[in-house]
Amino acid sequence: MQTTAQIQDRDQLRDAHPKRVREAIREGRWDGPTVGMARGYIQTNVAIVPERHAFDFLRFCLRNPKPCPLVEVLEPGDPVPRQSTPGGDLRTDVSRYRVFRDGKLAEEVRDLRALWRKDHVGFLMGCSVSFDQAMLDGGIELRHLQSGTGRIAVYESGIACQPAGMFHGNMIVSMRPIPKTLLVRAIEITSQYPIAHGSPVHVGDGAEIGIPDMAKIHSGKVNEVGPDEVPVWWGCGVTPQAIAVASGVPEMITHATGHLFATDLRVSAHRTGL
Repeated sequence: MQTTAQIQDRDQLRDAHPKRVREAIREGRWDGPTVGMARGYIQTNVAIVPERHAFDFLRFCLRNPKPCPLVEVLEPGDPVPRQSTPGGDLRTDVSRYRVFRDGKLAEEVRDLRALWRKDHVGFLMGCSVSFDQAMLDGGIELRHLQSGTGRIAVYESGIACQPAGMFHGNMIVSMRPIPKTLLVRAIEITSQYPIAHGSPVHVGDGAEIGIPDMAKIHSGKVNEVGPDEVPVWWGCGVTPQAIAVASGVPEMITHATGHLFATDLRVSAHRTGL
């Protein structure tokens, strides 16, 4: 049983219950990305805004379900996701947070307890890492998991999000190289998980969605596309970070890319369709 020892390898938490992942982060034993951990459970992107902007951000998420599929909206001032993760705490259970003020990244922190206020409203939005295991089970290998870093290629696209109130900007997308022979299977599998971005927003040349140079990433790590592969693009929950900048939001706190919140929700329980 893991106690206070530092976690040295993400594989130690690959098949762990999400509670163990959250505890490792809360206790300072893990500060890296959580991609590939707590397999079979939904991990989420995080955005926290003041209550006065919460309704507009809720409308933004509802209008843009591809990049921002809502899992839970918390009560003002309450850091506990009582529907999805009663034992969790948004102030301590994400390994790295980004704090945006007036449209600029002001700082990155490991703990929000000193910054948390009674008017803060937390939003949990599904992440595509939640359907990675379903892709693996379907015989589709994923480059970002093979690399050992767990870092996926993330780009800012030219796809405009539907605005809501002050919130506007372009969609952030993640890219996975998929073998051409498995493309249909990848689309079929991911379409069953709208809670984790669902089907791709684009297949093929990134220039068609405003990404002419795949070497220029927003965050993550470039994943090369082989001659027998095609780049496939999914909506990404890093979008609120781009929206915070584009909109000049007075304050928004998010997870850092890849540093997700592990919920107690099973991916299999949220499979729809086929």
